[in-house]
Amino acid sequence: MALFLVPLMISNVLQALSSTTSSIYLGRLVGVHALAAVSAIFPIIFLLISFIIGVASGSTVLIGQAYGARDHVKLKEIAGTTLSLTVVLAIAVGLIGGFLAEPMLRALGTPGDILATSTSYSQIVFFSLPVLFVYLIYTTFLRGTGDTQTPLYSLILGTILTLVITPFFILGWLGLPRLETNGAAVANIVSNSLALAALLIYLALTKNPLAFDREMLAHLEIRWNLAWQIIRIGVPTAINVIMVSLSEIAVLSFVNRFGSNATAAYGAVNQVVSYVQFPAISIGIAVSIFGSQAIGGRQLERIGKIVRAGVLLNYAIEGVLILICYALSWHIISLFIVDPKTVEIAQRLLHITLWSYVIFGNARVLVGMMLSSGTVLWPTVFSIVSIWGVEVPVAYVLMQRLGLEGVWYGYPAAFVAGLLMQLTYYKLVWKRRPLKRLV
Repeated sequence: MALFLVPLMISNVLQALSSTTSSIYLGRLVGVHALAAVSAIFPIIFLLISFIIGVASGSTVLIGQAYGARDHVKLKEIAGTTLSLTVVLAIAVGLIGGFLAEPMLRALGTPGDILATSTSYSQIVFFSLPVLFVYLIYTTFLRGTGDTQTPLYSLILGTILTLVITPFFILGWLGLPRLETNGAAVANIVSNSLALAALLIYLALTKNPLAFDREMLAHLEIRWNLAWQIIRIGVPTAINVIMVSLSEIAVLSFVNRFGSNATAAYGAVNQVVSYVQFPAISIGIAVSIFGSQAIGGRQLERIGKIVRAGVLLNYAIEGVLILICYALSWHIISLFIVDPKTVEIAQRLLHITLWSYVIFGNARVLVGMMLSSGTVLWPTVFSIVSIWGVEVPVAYVLMQRLGLEGVWYGYPAAFVAGLLMQLTYYKLVWKRRPLKRLV
């Protein structure tokens, strides 16, 4: 699992590195208001891409089981159905987000000094979602078959492109228009498009079963029996993601009350904790893929070993990463923000919540294994309860007493509650159920 996990974890880090690179460029080349403008739209973007995350999770389970059973015809049918659903969802989400960006930002209470910039930036991002969705789905397909190296190479290319071309669009080098904040969004579109094209060309040249060739084109239709399985698994996952993103919107509305410096600090903290989260998320994905292949191949004796390996890797990797972040927190935050006052705010917020992500990772291992069998309803319910029954109320109450710092205490409270609920269900219910293939 460690050998499988390393490329997957690096891939997830690289996926966020494009966003991080853009944030660093914006914070240093344009200013703290540009970073705040981008941070203000983050929860809304996360909300509107929730269903694609659900579709991806559903297809990963089915592809993993089909691959474990060595059923390549079924593999292509699942991929064709998922791609068809993805294109439809991408167009719908892009249009909704693009046309409703400003009203949504106003509803969040986005500070007036960044509203116009945040609106134009978000519209570019939303209208480009079809490219991003297809790119993400294809990397998900490959991981479901156990291939974490090809997505890694593709993401390395995309990250290098983002790193190189972003300042050209922000500052208008070589005769390009000076787009400032919007330049970061345009650079990401160009990078994702080129990386997707390179990935599809590579799959075609290597005759990969998932190559976008004539055979795949022939499978581009929505097969409702497969779509139902994808939706059955994906919709609860998507609802969970939506609830998470709605809670982030609630938290952001709390943060916005303290001004644009607090909003910028929120954005910087989000960037840092996203990297702390990625090993935990990656381990959860790995456990889900290993579990689905074990179920597809009828090797159920591997289930316990997979969970134990996932838990061990989570505490080892997350523990080391969290200690490093505590030790270097000021220097890490300073990558995004140059204003000392805002750096100090972000550092205090980071110190409050960092330790709890190892608890978050343990819960992701259990959820990943349950997802591999198609069990999503109760894990989703527990996640929602931990967010809306614990995180948001705790953040709101403590904000009244402690100010901005009180908002961040909601995160560890939610992670601890979530782990307790997931562990209880896993031990007392899921382990006692019979496991069988879904396709």
